[in-house]
Amino acid sequence: MNKIYDVIIIGGGVNGCSIAYYLAGEGRSVLLLEREKLAGKASSAAAGMLGAQVEVTEEGALFDIAKESRAMFPSLQYELKEHSGIDIELVQKGMLKLAMNEEEARHLKSTIDFQQKLGERAEWLAPEQVKKREGQLSDALVGAMDIPMDGHVNPERLTHAFAKSAVNLGAEVKEYVEVYSLLMDGSNVKGVETSNGTFHGENVVVAAGAWSKRVLGECGVTVPAYPVKGECFSVITDRPLLASTIFTESCYLVPKSGNRLVIGATMIPDTFSENVTVGGLFQLMGEAARVLPALKSATFERSWSGIRPQTGDSLPYLGQHPKYKNLVIATGHYRNGILLSPITGKHVTKMIHGEPMPVYIEAFKLDRLKEYARGE
Repeated sequence: MNKIYDVIIIGGGVNGCSIAYYLAGEGRSVLLLEREKLAGKASSAAAGMLGAQVEVTEEGALFDIAKESRAMFPSLQYELKEHSGIDIELVQKGMLKLAMNEEEARHLKSTIDFQQKLGERAEWLAPEQVKKREGQLSDALVGAMDIPMDGHVNPERLTHAFAKSAVNLGAEVKEYVEVYSLLMDGSNVKGVETSNGTFHGENVVVAAGAWSKRVLGECGVTVPAYPVKGECFSVITDRPLLASTIFTESCYLVPKSGNRLVIGATMIPDTFSENVTVGGLFQLMGEAARVLPALKSATFERSWSGIRPQTGDSLPYLGQHPKYKNLVIATGHYRNGILLSPITGKHVTKMIHGEPMPVYIEAFKLDRLKEYARGE
């Protein structure tokens, strides 16, 4: 008789692997299926920023879930190291969000005001204060928002740490297995049909990033999301140019070990092409050099791109499908996939267990699909 898993997860990116880790930790029998290799797409292309305050500039559900997920990383790094032996390279040296003109300065000061009222640490720095901290930055900046609690991780190592920890807790992981369809019995999902045969499960979770819509579409389930390509490049410098992550309206610069800087990212919607364009790199290089002039003497290392899942209202889909029983969808995280991965795994586990959910989860439910459908 074929084994019936408690949960089958489709997608071996950071969120699928996180879900597998938390479910396996609760003693569930878990099967994770990835059509290529683990962390092979957006999860390895990301810069790994944990930008709860730098990315989310308005009060609401996304800000609430982002803060909660960010707070999980200090203890999570030790949990994953214990289970997997992998160091996720958590760095918490803060971020600076630069204002390059007066309009950006006004917006940042407004953001600081609302975040401080919610109890978050954020402060306005005058140009001379910014330059005292990061002496290589451009003299043209107007000021910056200092965000001491945001940081970054190594996204590929994080994904593999989740996956290896899940396996060591009893989960099964199969790479290079493509899911063709869901096995349906009325409004109940019984499993999946794949390139490696049929697998049965009590619950199915779709966490395939920008490819979730394709997977579900082939099964007759609509999820109005769309891909956005982000192009990035990295350089090596003779000496450290930055201590903090630098974020602007046009680019970000993330200092990594070995005097390496990761710079990104373009935003090109409605494409699954992973080609890196000359125009995209030209744009990024120009913006980054405007912010950090010393970048011009750095050694180019490599370029790459990632395809990120976006939704019509810029909120992820995180919840049980309103029509199909036992089907959970976790996608649409866009630029916050790495940041939201721990809380996504935790909440999907709670959903499958039937446990109470926080109030903010209502904003991410799939019931809003028709309202925010794009091109349907």
